[in-house]
Amino acid sequence: MAASTKQAAGGVEEAAAEEEPRILEPGAAPFGNFPHYSRFHPPEQRLRLLPPELLRRLFPQSSETRPILGLDVGCNSGDLSVALYKHFLSLRDGETCSDASRELHLLCCDIDPVLVERAEKECPFPDALTFITLDFMNQRTRKVLLSSFLSQFGRSVFDIGFCMSITMWIHLNHGDHGLWEFLGHLSSLCHYLLVEPQPWKCYRAAARRLRKLGLHDFDHFRSLAIRGDMANQIVQILTQDHGMELVCCFGNTSWDRSLLLFRAKQTTETHPIPELLTEEGKERNRLRFWRQ
Repeated sequence: MAASTKQAAGGVEEAAAEEEPRILEPGAAPFGNFPHYSRFHPPEQRLRLLPPELLRRLFPQSSETRPILGLDVGCNSGDLSVALYKHFLSLRDGETCSDASRELHLLCCDIDPVLVERAEKECPFPDALTFITLDFMNQRTRKVLLSSFLSQFGRSVFDIGFCMSITMWIHLNHGDHGLWEFLGHLSSLCHYLLVEPQPWKCYRAAARRLRKLGLHDFDHFRSLAIRGDMANQIVQILTQDHGMELVCCFGNTSWDRSLLLFRAKQTTETHPIPELLTEEGKERNRLRFWRQ
């Protein structure tokens, strides 16, 4: 999902075989705003790596009066947003009302208004998931819209942010400094951050698709100095430049992308990572800790 000025959301790199006519031609989604993202990367591939109890263990004091607040940047048409919500609250298909559902509220944003409209219409949890059109790299708009949401709960930051296959689109459309700024904004807005970076091979594939369609290449692609092992590059930026620490890697999806959990260093005292969670992860061999 996506968060850029011109980078929208859903963060896919694959082009659809059967696209809706509104989106140019298959593959022509230079901001990641593919209309059928979940056809390529179904939510289940991420969910199988994430412990359902993760949020409740990270935030054991959450309640109806103080719910967990999440920010999903680049939500596309909301399929993954809804799936994450159901997964973390252990809601079954068709279950739309639950006392537990008031424990978590998500603000989901995307640059593409058509995708956001679809997400709003199809969301089964309208009281808990809010969808907005937002170019995350527009500082003024971002501040107004995010502050408005947070103020409803008397908060100034989110408990957790989700950045799922968005970093490449920010990087391609805003360059090295844009990626650095984007990660800085996110780290300042969230106690925890779950990131799924796209590997470098996806950059090359995205640029190749545009060329095949006869479209202009990404402005920054050839001048990017941050390249190579993108997961490690993003770990370095967040930990060395933006005051976060890497908690764990939940493993890789079938399309070879890591799910990385970070936390703000000042969060350590107030929200320590539950030891039981890490021990269970070791037993299941699902949490792999990275040593920097």
